[in-house]
Amino acid sequence: MNKEEFIKKLQEENIEVNDIILEKLEEYSNYLIEYNEHTNLTSIKEKKDIYLKHFYDSIIISKYYEFKDQKVLDIGTGAGFPGMILKIFFPNLKVTLLDSNNKKIRFLTELCNKLEIEDIELICERAEDYCKKNREIFDIVTSRAVSNLTTLSEISIPFVKKDGYFIPLKGGNKDEIMEAKHAISILGGEIEKEFNYTLPIENSNRTVLFIKKKKNTPSIYPRQYSKIVKNPLKNKEK
Repeated sequence: MNKEEFIKKLQEENIEVNDIILEKLEEYSNYLIEYNEHTNLTSIKEKKDIYLKHFYDSIIISKYYEFKDQKVLDIGTGAGFPGMILKIFFPNLKVTLLDSNNKKIRFLTELCNKLEIEDIELICERAEDYCKKNREIFDIVTSRAVSNLTTLSEISIPFVKKDGYFIPLKGGNKDEIMEAKHAISILGGEIEKEFNYTLPIENSNRTVLFIKKKKNTPSIYPRQYSKIVKNPLKNKEK
């Protein structure tokens, strides 16, 4: 997907884009390619793939939700997806990008300076540790291509305030979503909406879930990651 195809597809999806956003995205893609030559940030290294699999696949979330000035946490942000893209498109968002990999946070710090991105927080810490002092304070928590949904829900939902949303961007694995419903319920959430779409050009299936926080998460969650993985919150009643 080149820049022209990117613009055309956004127009088809009624996602607004302007010259300032496009300039930042172009600089973003160039810097990501340059940085990736000496520091492995992403396996996606061609500009056309960055526009498709990083930029487009991040901003498509805004087709289904109206972003204004919410407080957003992006868990496992990597090289900034989807959180940095949301911030570029919606500058009034209060965005926190969280990743335990220091080299990725270092890249994002330099990127923010380069693109003159302000009012954004970059945190290098494990999510379950960061949650100890930041429980239930975010309007929206999102994550893309991080872990299976059962594990990701335990890591993410405790950050969401009551009536807020956990919005994971996932592949089209229906079994994974079904298996996660028990954990989501225990953690105080409920799947309110599910949107399915096909990523252009490569025609792969994607799902955006809107998990509403119905009640406070029990204080024992999230557990340490080793315990989450070893003993996931799966429904044992089959």
